[in-house]
Amino acid sequence: MTECYIYDAVRTPRGKGKKDGALHEITALSLATQVLQGLRDRNNLDTSRVDDVVMGCVAPVGEQGSDIARTAVMNADYAESVAGVQINRFCASGLEACNMAAAQVMAGQSQMAIGSGVESMSRVPMGSDGGAWASDPSIAYKSYFAPQGIGADLIATLDGFSRDDVDAFAVESQKRAAQAWAEGRFKKSILPVKDQMGLHILERDEHMRPDATMQSLGSLSPSFAMPGEMAFDSVVMQRYPQVERVNHVHHAGNSSGIVDGAAAVLFGTKEMGDALGLKPRARVKGFTSIGSEPSIMLTGPALVTQKLLKRLGMKPSDIDLYELNEAFASVVLRFMRVLEIDHGKINVNGGAIAMGHPLGATGAMIMGTMLDELERSDKETALITLCVGAGMGTATVIERV
Repeated sequence: MTECYIYDAVRTPRGKGKKDGALHEITALSLATQVLQGLRDRNNLDTSRVDDVVMGCVAPVGEQGSDIARTAVMNADYAESVAGVQINRFCASGLEACNMAAAQVMAGQSQMAIGSGVESMSRVPMGSDGGAWASDPSIAYKSYFAPQGIGADLIATLDGFSRDDVDAFAVESQKRAAQAWAEGRFKKSILPVKDQMGLHILERDEHMRPDATMQSLGSLSPSFAMPGEMAFDSVVMQRYPQVERVNHVHHAGNSSGIVDGAAAVLFGTKEMGDALGLKPRARVKGFTSIGSEPSIMLTGPALVTQKLLKRLGMKPSDIDLYELNEAFASVVLRFMRVLEIDHGKINVNGGAIAMGHPLGATGAMIMGTMLDELERSDKETALITLCVGAGMGTATVIERV
């Protein structure tokens, strides 16, 4: 199998996914275009040597639809020969796009490919693409469908995580993100977003609340208590009859933020990198995905990590740094408990609770974050993973070269 190397990674700052967010005026096409152009310009890249651009997008409808990957390739003025494909694995779409790009290289079918992702949640709201799982009783009934937030609260209930536990994790995420920005840990990969006039309109993550405290979070009401009481608590309690009552502990302050953003990662063979004068920064060691119980939905990260590490002949202790998307605080708390991972090794620069989760882009964003952090902290290996809608998990291991 051909070795696949990572040559560079860029991302936009995350803008608040609301009409008053800094990136609301910027289309998903523009966000995707700007990261592709940034990757090209930073590396003086001859784009005719790029075989394919794989782009995650979770709501591929309207202005984000119709294969936005190929549209962005054309808009970024890449060579006409560069193909583009949009893919959707819910929250792991950006990481899956990176894995698919890497797989093309490892299989010897591409010499250079880009894994990327984009989501403009302020312009194309989450759920705009619909879907049978939530609306068709024939599948919703047999799979005990419930919204993700109910699953997060169910994890907290089953694992005994209190409101204080999840709030304390959220406060730490905000603290770490603020410190990372203050120390310039993201500057290597951040690409300021420009408007149509070429002016910078956002240069840092907009969603952060570094002043968050246990007291301020304690004033927030649980977000999923009402839908739980209306129907979904009884649904998941049929699937988990040992639960007498779902403890609703998640709210806007300890769940991932709704934001806009895009990211791109450059993969290639050693030979192509040499031909273009590029220095590899890391190697893709392996990746995989897994299905998990769909009603609770969010337990996939531990399962997929165990699957991947077993296949690679590694143990959790062999990984220097972990990055797990902070969809909800209980997801990361459970992951740490199951795999016996110290909090000092995971999400060391904060996560989506502080900075937000632009659905289709997050996986590619956090791969770049880990690439930079391995270099900054002089570490060797990192594992990137996300929980996924409908009960799945995706994970990737990279190592510095």
